[in-house]
Amino acid sequence: MAKGGLTRWERVLERWESALVPRTHHDEPVELLDALRRECDSRAVVCSESRVVVPNAYEVELDARVHEELVRQTGGDVGEALTDDLARHGERMGYEWVGPLTLRVSPTDRPSGDPYRVSSAPMPHVRADAFPAEG
Repeated sequence: MAKGGLTRWERVLERWESALVPRTHHDEPVELLDALRRECDSRAVVCSESRVVVPNAYEVELDARVHEELVRQTGGDVGEALTDDLARHGERMGYEWVGPLTLRVSPTDRPSGDPYRVSSAPMPHVRADAFPAEG
């Protein structure tokens, strides 16, 4: 890749980012990528000057039509593209993930009127000594 060139995922994001500008009440544009970043930022916990921890498990529910369009435009890599963008955002902000970053994208037929819903939570950690001993 040439210096200053775009990665494959950045090109994918650019291609479909404009399609992610659904209209909500009063024609206010709301972008899915910004909503995902805001979810991350709003759940940040400042532990010290040098440590800011954020949730690592994200779920994005997309209106079935929006999901279908994004799958078509990204060749099925919607979740991976969103995860890459969120990982870059976390790196720029200096965030520490609670655990491995995961993002699940699913279509929904919920009649909410919203084209998407973003939520997050820290992934629970399971200690090795919580499992029953073998033998």
